[in-house]
Amino acid sequence: MANFSKSTVPQFSVEVYQNEYLPEGGREVNAIVTVTSTGGGTTGRRSLTGAPAAAALPGQGSNAAVVIMVDCSGSMDYPPTKMRNARDATSAAIDTLRDGVAFAVVAGTHVAKEVYPGNGALAVADAATRAEAKNALRKLSAGGGTAIGTWLGLTDRLLASADVSIRHGILLTDGRNEHETPEDLRAALDACAGRFTCDARGVGTDWVVKEVTGIASAMLGTADIVADPAGLAADFTEMMENAMGKEVADVALRLWTPVGVEIKFVKQVAPTVEELTGRRTQANTRAGDYPTGSWGDESRDYHVCVQVPEAGVGQEMLAARVSLILPAADGTSQVLSQGLVRAVWTDDMVASTSINPQVAHYTGQAELAQVIQQGLEARKSGDFDGATAKLGRAVQLAADSGNADTAKLLSKVVDVVDAATGTVRLKAKVADADEMTLETRSTKTVRVKK
Repeated sequence: MANFSKSTVPQFSVEVYQNEYLPEGGREVNAIVTVTSTGGGTTGRRSLTGAPAAAALPGQGSNAAVVIMVDCSGSMDYPPTKMRNARDATSAAIDTLRDGVAFAVVAGTHVAKEVYPGNGALAVADAATRAEAKNALRKLSAGGGTAIGTWLGLTDRLLASADVSIRHGILLTDGRNEHETPEDLRAALDACAGRFTCDARGVGTDWVVKEVTGIASAMLGTADIVADPAGLAADFTEMMENAMGKEVADVALRLWTPVGVEIKFVKQVAPTVEELTGRRTQANTRAGDYPTGSWGDESRDYHVCVQVPEAGVGQEMLAARVSLILPAADGTSQVLSQGLVRAVWTDDMVASTSINPQVAHYTGQAELAQVIQQGLEARKSGDFDGATAKLGRAVQLAADSGNADTAKLLSKVVDVVDAATGTVRLKAKVADADEMTLETRSTKTVRVKK
């Protein structure tokens, strides 16, 4: 649980975008909730504008702990540059640690081993421990299998030994999780979820996208591909900068609803699509909490959909109250900010049929992620007509929403004849890296065009 003084907690704001007007008998209410966190203190990362953030103050990093998990299975030796790049990337991440942050390095094979500092402990980052850790990395060599659940279990035990609020893992793998069952990995993720966040990266093209993205999703972190191992150092540096920018952990999105209101779904829709509905924990009789993980200076969007009881023209009601909650170690909680979702019944046809631009945009972005994944699955299974239809729809949605990054990735898998109508042809030959990049990044969204 978090334990912060008011001076270190970022300022949270909640804005609700919706069309509250329903026709007589209308029941479904949709709202986009934008949560913004600012002013949590100086961070070790770039600001939202892209400008370099201010340097950390002495001792500021003391409320965080990070464990880096490096795949050292036999496949990391093919080619040999892969292991060297992984060592260099881990060194770069260690250099990015703020003074005072607790840290460790774990080598992952079919078992997990502590590389530094050892003896079940964490080191505290300073010039000396960084140098020692980078020296220890020279001993890393490739050999053995892959059992990621064991890596996560050791990381959890190491992070639990630190009296800090921000606990974070960085995980690198280059292959399939072949030396434990999917059930073993799922059990490890279930055991670790909520105890620390974790960013996951796949290097090369021999790993399974759904494994890596599933790890990041369960641990409220990010997932990505680094197709060329030479790009690992830059990616690890950026991941660590972002981790150093987190100022508060365990923030929950609390949704209170009146009697008779049913929650249809709650999902994060920016910067990525992440389903949260099934992660609800009951807060009290009428409210439930949805985990959001750690926050620095950043902004995220959530889509809340509820079903209200039928009502007549002229009636109105509070459909839901959305709050940002920070739990404390003593079992109490602090409300950081809140917003209201309303329902108003009207006979004005224009008002009741108008779709809020934010809701429309993110409904399209969620569909975009879905049809990309469905299209790639159809392509793999040999259903080329189905793949063409789904990926064509993805091209159309990406163009409509201005999602240029996703449009560019799609163009490496299909030849675009007409983006506006979604007319495409499947490419005869697609590089594994291009297909995996599209699948891995399919849930990344763009915000509404101004």
